[in-house]
Amino acid sequence: MKVFITGATGFLGRYAAREFYNKGYDMVLSGRNEGRLKKLQARYGCEIVTTDLSNIKDISTDADFVVHCAALSTVWGRWEDFYNINVKGTENVIDFCKRNNIKRLVYVSSPSVYTEERDRFNIKEDNFNIHNELNFYIKSKILAENTVKKAEGLETVILRPRALFGIGDTSIIPRLIKANRTIGIPLFNEGKNIVDITCVENVAYALRKACEEERAAGGVYNITNIEPCQFKGILERLFARLGEKAVYRKLPFKVFLCIAAVLEYVYKFFKIYKEPPITRYTVMTLGFSQSLDCEAAKRDLNYTPQISIEEGINKYARYMRELKKRK
Repeated sequence: MKVFITGATGFLGRYAAREFYNKGYDMVLSGRNEGRLKKLQARYGCEIVTTDLSNIKDISTDADFVVHCAALSTVWGRWEDFYNINVKGTENVIDFCKRNNIKRLVYVSSPSVYTEERDRFNIKEDNFNIHNELNFYIKSKILAENTVKKAEGLETVILRPRALFGIGDTSIIPRLIKANRTIGIPLFNEGKNIVDITCVENVAYALRKACEEERAAGGVYNITNIEPCQFKGILERLFARLGEKAVYRKLPFKVFLCIAAVLEYVYKFFKIYKEPPITRYTVMTLGFSQSLDCEAAKRDLNYTPQISIEEGINKYARYMRELKKRK
């Protein structure tokens, strides 16, 4: 079987490539960074295509599956950018699939669509506000999902993986480490809020299963490590393995939510596209509990996490220690 992966040079895309390669798939890896693509080609002996989502519909392939990982993943920016990449880009991928008679498209969405100003537990896939416009990223993901669901003549599967971490992560853990070494990690409600995180290897595994399992066609699936735990507990485990003391900055939630709202208003009014120091989405993510129900993925994808949070943290910590020695 053959898989075409968009965003193959990104964090998740690289792990997806490794997962499919290890299972004997032929691959076509696409992305904008030709240098990184050539490194992947040297490692896996696969085809590569240097392109962005605006031009992908002009590409020809004989792949069986398309795994669409490419996206603009940030909490702030221009709506035009989010629309062109996440919505219009997904429309282009669908056109690409239809022109090339692709059997199934697996689309990587986001559980950020569940974000609300309250604690939420065991959230099922259909339990979200389709009009959620907390930020442009969420809005664009909801619109892109709707586009995928309406694609005629094409099998589709949508995954919503929660809080990916692992070696190569450029977002979650690096931000926590930077905060810990500078101002301290923001902590609301003493860090007792329940969160779900996911080892990136498990998401890559879920992507492969989403291609292979026939009954997954047309489905939407939450993907986590299925190990919900307290936010502070995760931090303590992480920094203990890194050999650092966790430093916290206990903050009043409502005050910071108001500050974030004011900052967002000012940034929008003056058309400042750099991310504000804090956003409502960030405050809500750090301050409220959120856990996802993964029963549908367990049932239809035969999904079981391959790596535990403990294993994922240990792998990351070993990598960071080895990296430090080489410097």
